[in-house]
Amino acid sequence: MNRLLEVCVDCLASARAAIAGGADRLELCSALAIGGLTPYTTLLEQIREESSIPVRCLMRPRAGDFCYSPEEIDLMARQIRTLRAAGADGFVIGCLTPEGDLDGSAMAPLLEAAKGAGLTLHRCVDVSRDPLKTCLDAAGLGIDTVLTSGAAGSCKRGMDTIRRMLELNGPEILIGAGVNAGVIEAFLRELPQARAFHMSGKRDIPSAMVFRREGVPMGIPGFDEWHFQQTDETAVKEAKAALAR
Repeated sequence: MNRLLEVCVDCLASARAAIAGGADRLELCSALAIGGLTPYTTLLEQIREESSIPVRCLMRPRAGDFCYSPEEIDLMARQIRTLRAAGADGFVIGCLTPEGDLDGSAMAPLLEAAKGAGLTLHRCVDVSRDPLKTCLDAAGLGIDTVLTSGAAGSCKRGMDTIRRMLELNGPEILIGAGVNAGVIEAFLRELPQARAFHMSGKRDIPSAMVFRREGVPMGIPGFDEWHFQQTDETAVKEAKAALAR
């Protein structure tokens, strides 16, 4: 069975580390610290100057829920076209109705803009009303992959739901949220049919700032602005080795 390791990155340094570690595919975003937003086109262009690794771009215009306005849908459709021209191989999308179902009408412009590209349903599935039905609805829209934690805070806690998703014979189930080498090994013992895993492999990098003015937040109060996170090449290598066992 061919297995897949996707690594989520939001900067060139993380992309380089993921590629060096053996990632099969990148999910490209910005602002990973808040769950990921749509990436900069120029960041994709930087990656493409160095690598032809498959890249799927997250389409998320803001933090928060996945119930989007018409203006936000239009923005994402435009961004898909721009990122596709810059070298994106696929897109990570998802819209929900206020009732928590997959919103096919809202997704139609995104599907049209991405026509012919690879498509992942992002973790809106994990906050949808019925995750199993959402998986099947995604397949009906032509989406080939569903990224999920099994509707739990981590994939290990969602293992029973992931098991049921794998039994659907629907889209590829891409297991994410808390993935590392040990988690992959645990899944392959319990669910040998699992094939695809998604990780960030983050490690904290201290700020280079020596002078630090405290008490003047640039964003969310209490957010640590003196560290940032990047993908750890070693963590990716360990995960890749666990997949190969």
